[in-house]
Amino acid sequence: MSKQLETIGAGRRKRLARGPRFKPLRRAVRIPVWGDLGIRVGLALGLIMLVIMIHWWDRDGLVDNLDGEVSFLDVIYFTMISITTTGFGDIAPISDRARLVEAVIVTPVRFAVLFIFVGTAYNFIIKRSWEKWRMARIQEQLSDHVVVLGFGVSGSEAVSELIERGTDPSKIVVIDPSEERVGSAERLGCNVMAADATRDDTLEAVRIREASNVLVSAGRDDTSILIVLTVRHLAPNVPISVVVRADDNEFLAKQAGADNVINPVRFTGLLLAGSAKGAHIADYMADLASVTGKVQLVEREVKPDEIGKPLAESCGKGIGLRIYRDGKPHGYWEEECAGLQSGDIIVEVIPSNNGD
Repeated sequence: MSKQLETIGAGRRKRLARGPRFKPLRRAVRIPVWGDLGIRVGLALGLIMLVIMIHWWDRDGLVDNLDGEVSFLDVIYFTMISITTTGFGDIAPISDRARLVEAVIVTPVRFAVLFIFVGTAYNFIIKRSWEKWRMARIQEQLSDHVVVLGFGVSGSEAVSELIERGTDPSKIVVIDPSEERVGSAERLGCNVMAADATRDDTLEAVRIREASNVLVSAGRDDTSILIVLTVRHLAPNVPISVVVRADDNEFLAKQAGADNVINPVRFTGLLLAGSAKGAHIADYMADLASVTGKVQLVEREVKPDEIGKPLAESCGKGIGLRIYRDGKPHGYWEEECAGLQSGDIIVEVIPSNNGD
């Protein structure tokens, strides 16, 4: 097992050696920045060349008030002052056709070129500066938030359930390398980042040390365990829950630092086995797991006025199932539950808002 962890750790060190790949903005650019800029400039120059050719073709409709001759250089000059609306008056259209060309063709091109350059300035300067400032503000305000690393099937279901349970979407941060997935998370109101969750700079950017919980579901067990190693390295005290699918990787996930290891394959098997022993067992287990059911399974700290009381008398409308004392579980029938102590964690079933 230790050799497997060493292999995963070596993979993490190789990733770190490649340099930072943290993207502070939400969306990755489909076309490189300089490629986008080149397209815009090329389009503007193409429109200008079109107007030059039209003016050269219709140069007989122009007059040069200085020497009376319109050369190709004069056409270029007239085109530029026309598009930029400078208009010195030394060269002017005199024929009806030339004036019609200016009104019908040159004027729309003038607006198109103006919009291209204004749009470029907005996209590359104003918009990017605003988005960078906004992202910095979001990062500064992150505290006691839930970080979801991986927004596949399990991650998306976890986020939906968190929101159903009353978690403010603005207190959820989703990191996934897929732009499509983070777009789906953003539509739910979450803070999102398209980035590699195995990298230190990515996790530090979302203030991983200030998080209340970290949920890991990367789709692959080796990647999930690598993420757990990275999170535990940066945030020694933050609770980590991870999804793994192979039984032999559960121990590795624990060794990597996960507090809770969830195996969906095993849980599915438990539901199937339960349904074989009773038609309603699987239904009730699913009811417990979801906030949309009639009952909820919740975890909380013992209250000051409950200290010294037995578990059976401390849950009000709920039913106490077990307590965790010094990290060890004790069922409601065990002696430890006869008197609650400070620091105990209670797991209980309570009626939900959807209950009868």
